[in-house]
Amino acid sequence: MPKILIVEDEVELSHVMAKYLHAEGYLTKEFATGLGVVQWVKEHQPDVILLDWMLPGKDGLSICKEICAFCDIPIIMATAKIDEIDRLIGLDSGADDYVCKPYSAKEVVARIKARLRRLNKLEQKDNDLILVESQMCVHFSSKKLQLTATEFNLFKLFFDNPNRIFSRQHIMDRVYQDYRVVSDRTIDSHIRNLRAKLNDLTSNQELIHSIYSVGYKYEPF
Repeated sequence: MPKILIVEDEVELSHVMAKYLHAEGYLTKEFATGLGVVQWVKEHQPDVILLDWMLPGKDGLSICKEICAFCDIPIIMATAKIDEIDRLIGLDSGADDYVCKPYSAKEVVARIKARLRRLNKLEQKDNDLILVESQMCVHFSSKKLQLTATEFNLFKLFFDNPNRIFSRQHIMDRVYQDYRVVSDRTIDSHIRNLRAKLNDLTSNQELIHSIYSVGYKYEPF
C-alpha cells in the first residue's frame, strides 16, 4: 500500500488527513515537528509527502530542499502563506504542488491520488497523448508531432507534473542544465512555439496555460 508522510504541527489536522487517507487504503506516518523528517524519509521512502511550511524544529522549506537533493518523492507543500512570492519560493524549493490553509482534506487526497497515478503509470500517456522520448516526439491519436530537444524536455517537465505551476526560473533550472545564459524571453518564446505545435496536434485543445505573473502549468484533458 502507498505510504503517505504527513508533516504537520497542527495535530488535529494531521489526524484528520490520516483518517481520510486510511479510508482510501493508504498507510500514513505523522510528524508534528520538522526534526527527524529527512532521516525518516531516507530510511522509509514514502510515496508522497504532505509537508507543512511552518514547523517547530526545522521549517518545511529546508526539509523540502534537503529531500529533493537525494530523491524525487512528490512533495505537496501546505501553508497558510498565500502571497504570490511565497508560492514561488515553495515551488522553487522543489515542491511539486502547493495547497493553502485552510484546505479541503478531500481535495488534498485527490491531489495525492493524482501523484500516485502518475508514479504508477508504466507508459507515459494522457488519454491518447503519448510521449516517445527516444524519438523526441508526441503522439496523439493517429498523429505525430516532432519536437526539438528543448521543446521535448520542456513539455516532458510539464507532462510529468500536471497542474503544477512552474516559474520561469524553475524552468531554467530544470530544462537548461548546460549552464547556458537563458532569459525570460527565451523561455516565453519556447513555450509559445510549443503551445502552437500542441494546439495544431490536438485541434486547439489548450494544454499549457499561463498563470499571470507566476509562470506556466500543464492541464491534462
